[in-house]
Amino acid sequence: MAGTVPTLEGKVALISGGARGMGAAEAKLLADRGAKVVIGATDGDRARAAAAAIGRERAIGVALEVRDAGQWKAAFAAGVDAFGEVNVLVNNAGIFHQATIAETSLETYRELIEVNQIGAFLGMQTSIPHLKGGGSIINIVSISAFAPLDLTAAYASTKSALLGLSKAAVTELGPLGIRVNMVHPGGVATDMGAPGGEVPDAYSKVPLGRIGASEDIARTVAFLASDDSAYLSGAEITVDGGWTTGTPSPWG
Repeated sequence: MAGTVPTLEGKVALISGGARGMGAAEAKLLADRGAKVVIGATDGDRARAAAAAIGRERAIGVALEVRDAGQWKAAFAAGVDAFGEVNVLVNNAGIFHQATIAETSLETYRELIEVNQIGAFLGMQTSIPHLKGGGSIINIVSISAFAPLDLTAAYASTKSALLGLSKAAVTELGPLGIRVNMVHPGGVATDMGAPGGEVPDAYSKVPLGRIGASEDIARTVAFLASDDSAYLSGAEITVDGGWTTGTPSPWG
């Protein structure tokens, strides 16, 4: 017998980086399951187009440059104005960089820190008065936080910082009634994981034999946003098809 799908009626989620890739899949699935969604993206027009595709009764789009504290405040205010409250934050926005440490410029490293780390910090900080008393923060981290690939030192360090921030927030925000959980995607078929739509052959070696889909991440986010996870805080859910459990046998 198929299990029941958690309802998200009564949930209002603000999703950063929500106009494409994993963020767009998260927004669509949460709305399909009954939530209202505020789609934030650096390109406000793209955010509004993504919201229109879902339906104006369930979604709005806002310009959200995650490095800008003022835009975070405006995004939450827009959600409250449209739907009465915001009680779920999905820190989804992130950028990727692959290069050696020697080849990574200080400017590039600072940009990674600002988007992946400071952007999530600002979202969490701004969310506290809105989520207080029964809200959920879902931080999209990465398997790179604990199992980085080669040539990703700068990126991995920002994700490790986000992991530490998330864990510390569990203790600090729990007494306020705010849950904080972490999702660690492996490779996902987005512009980041499969540039140009080309899926690297290496994904055939993942135990489940494929690259992840954005919907795989979205379903995990939906669970963490739902009341079915009401006693879950500080959880780290790895969604990588078994990639980080070990190394494939050279004889297989």
